[in-house]
Amino acid sequence: MATADLRDELSCSICLILYTDPVSLPCGHNFCQVCIGTTWDTQEGSGAYSCPECRAEYQERPALYRNRTLGNIAKRLLTIHPEPECTEIFCTYCVLSPVPAAKSCLHCEASLCDTHLRGHSQSHKHILTAPTRSFGERKCPQHDEPLNYYCPNDSACICESCCRIGEHRGHRVELLSEASEKKKEKLRKVVEKLRPEREETERGAQRLQERRREVAEKAAGETERVAALFRDIREQLEALEKRLLSDISSQKEKLSLTLTDLMEQLEIKKDELSRKIRHIEELCNMADPLTVLQEWESHGAEFCGADNKPIGRDDMKVPPVEDLDVFLLSEIMIQGLEGKVSEIKRSYCSRENPFLYLDGNTAHRLLKISNNSKTVEQCPAQLNNANHETSMTFQTCTQVLSTRSLPTGRHYWDVDCSKSKQWRVGVAYNSIERGGGNNSLIGNNNKSWVVVEGYRINNMNLRYLYNISVIHDGKSLCDLQGRSGPINKIRMYLDYEAGRLSFYELSEPIRHLHTFTATFTEPLHVAFWVGENSVTITE
Repeated sequence: MATADLRDELSCSICLILYTDPVSLPCGHNFCQVCIGTTWDTQEGSGAYSCPECRAEYQERPALYRNRTLGNIAKRLLTIHPEPECTEIFCTYCVLSPVPAAKSCLHCEASLCDTHLRGHSQSHKHILTAPTRSFGERKCPQHDEPLNYYCPNDSACICESCCRIGEHRGHRVELLSEASEKKKEKLRKVVEKLRPEREETERGAQRLQERRREVAEKAAGETERVAALFRDIREQLEALEKRLLSDISSQKEKLSLTLTDLMEQLEIKKDELSRKIRHIEELCNMADPLTVLQEWESHGAEFCGADNKPIGRDDMKVPPVEDLDVFLLSEIMIQGLEGKVSEIKRSYCSRENPFLYLDGNTAHRLLKISNNSKTVEQCPAQLNNANHETSMTFQTCTQVLSTRSLPTGRHYWDVDCSKSKQWRVGVAYNSIERGGGNNSLIGNNNKSWVVVEGYRINNMNLRYLYNISVIHDGKSLCDLQGRSGPINKIRMYLDYEAGRLSFYELSEPIRHLHTFTATFTEPLHVAFWVGENSVTITE
């Protein structure tokens, strides 16, 4: 509020903005030098000059003195609080009170309100346009005349002199209004073409927004699901812990009772032996031979045993005692944890795939299927000549498909690639080419999705450098080049309805390699290409 009041005090009452080069009148009022000068120019010849504020009159035009202090204060305020931008155009001749302009005259280079417009010259030289401040841009820089025509040959706006005597003489010209309408028509056609594109873009943005909302909802659901899962795990772990601790305590109590009984028996035996030792020692210390012999005859069997032999070490052995059944405890723990792991697997993926087997009918003649149809291995041609090639057999690429297809649902399976440094693993439609040359190689067509590993020798230190990539339709979508080590085991996760195929490296920790998104239109088969050695489906 204080700033607004100060701005009012430092504003010229004519232009209503902060003072620019302010001057003082004899009456004490201040105005911008240009504003008061323009006002007095209009009063020229009227016989007197008056102050716009107090109406004080002067017979002669007073001398104006610059008010430097006021000007400095206005500049300081303008630096701290800049003047708000004014986009409205005012009438040039309404100097006492600004009035919005209705038209601008290009000839006069002035803007006029409705009142001044009625008295304005009607000559054709005085061309009226919408209010503007850019008079120079609407005039020919060469002839200083309004730009009334358009030259299509040079794509330029020109004046009348340009048509008659200028460089555009003889050119076909059009009135600006006509040329503008033609351009507008072209622009309308452009708009008609852009409008469907904009609508499609808008629909795409809406789909993405819906997708973002779905992702957020799914993330929230998964967050709650995981939180509930771990709450349940903690509860089950606590229950399992209590059970194990209870079993340990029970076993300890049972063993403690047994050990206590044995200890009591040994204490009794120890006391008996101590008594016998004292008796024997007393006999040994007796001087009367008759008493010694009589005591021997009476208690000798008790001292030496029934067979007249001294009590041996065997009579003093501690009997064997059972230990804690650690194996039972470990089995209880393993079963409890395995049950929870199996429950989690069923929760996130309804089916593992022990039923996945490799189809020898699709295998290239250089491939050998073994290990209950779980392993594919590249072998010399003579070892596999007996294979009968059919229309299902791959003719040119050393690859094979699984016997069973995956037409729906969620599935995952693991592949051991540790014995090969050149392989491709993934999925493919059964309609993939069998003899189409390099185009039938999985990953090189639009009917297969794979992860690829290859290698090369680094000549500097003779080390293998592994190149890992994911390929579909012949395009590498993700490269992990220059790895110093191979991928030994891969897990593939398929959500058919969601159109997602994910690859993970089963390392420590597990590592996500890539996720394909597609709309699957056919059942999928597991697909392998083997460049050397073997790969295996593991369960």
